[in-house]
Amino acid sequence: MDFGITFGPRGATGTPEGLAARALQAERLGFAHVGIPDHVVFPRETNSTYPYSADGAHPSKRSGYCLDQMTVLSYIAAITKNVRLLSSVMVVPHRPAILAAKMLTSIDVLSGGRLTVGAGVGWLAEEINALGAMPYEKRGAATDAFIATFRALWADDAPAGKSTNAELEKLVFEPKPVQRPGPPIWIGGEGQAARRRAGRIGDGWYPTVRNPRERIDRPDVFAAALAEVHAHARAAGRDPAKIDVAIYANSLGFNAPRRDPEGRRLCFTGSAADLIEDAHTFAKLGARHILIGFESTDLQQSLDQVEQFAEAVMKPVLAAQNV
Repeated sequence: MDFGITFGPRGATGTPEGLAARALQAERLGFAHVGIPDHVVFPRETNSTYPYSADGAHPSKRSGYCLDQMTVLSYIAAITKNVRLLSSVMVVPHRPAILAAKMLTSIDVLSGGRLTVGAGVGWLAEEINALGAMPYEKRGAATDAFIATFRALWADDAPAGKSTNAELEKLVFEPKPVQRPGPPIWIGGEGQAARRRAGRIGDGWYPTVRNPRERIDRPDVFAAALAEVHAHARAAGRDPAKIDVAIYANSLGFNAPRRDPEGRRLCFTGSAADLIEDAHTFAKLGARHILIGFESTDLQQSLDQVEQFAEAVMKPVLAAQNV
């Protein structure tokens, strides 16, 4: 098992200096992944509900400030050498399939093969419709088709199939990614559709444990959800053991335990000992990567939090693995 961090390209990390400080610190401390979320524009008015907050509001809603995910990952690729770059997650409906495949390939090539593609269908209908790659209502089936296009373009010299507006075999798609047959694709999401997609076509499953509408933060619930992913894999003729498992513990509560409506401590909130226990618990259940969300409007505060987490939680967990 390993650890990674995620942070939005806004606020304290919405500048070159902030991004560099966070990424270089993650690499120096031995985090395995740096994850960046994906938004392009925010509507001034919306009926969409952000799934990962109690009030349904996204952190960037008021200002609308967000750097482009693909550009940020390329920037981090240029200033780091070892840490893996994670789209956390790429909203597949944001970009036409062939363009997205090329952008992801370019990041993989420029990073020397360090890209992991976290992929999701998205939740912000007004943003997806504004970008025009596909209608919001068709994003699920289109995401499956886009992922198939990515893999065909990445792996095959004369790929078969058809994208939205092109026959793939008539295209020259070069270069190919450094990772062959292509970067791993982790399917993001907690609900039934995401579990099916992860089992059928994902190289990994990447849920968030802090979704108030699809709670999988308790070990028993997480284990049952992962069993569903494995069942879908077997039904598709795939080996469940080959599906990677990563979890995203957004809104980390370090030294600040929070409680669910039943009064139980929420996982990845509390003391260092609590967080260590949570990491071991989820690792035993099958999680191979734990991504922690560090968000702050104060850059130094966020850097200090990461240092503290690395020393008090990550080091003891990794040391126990190696005993």
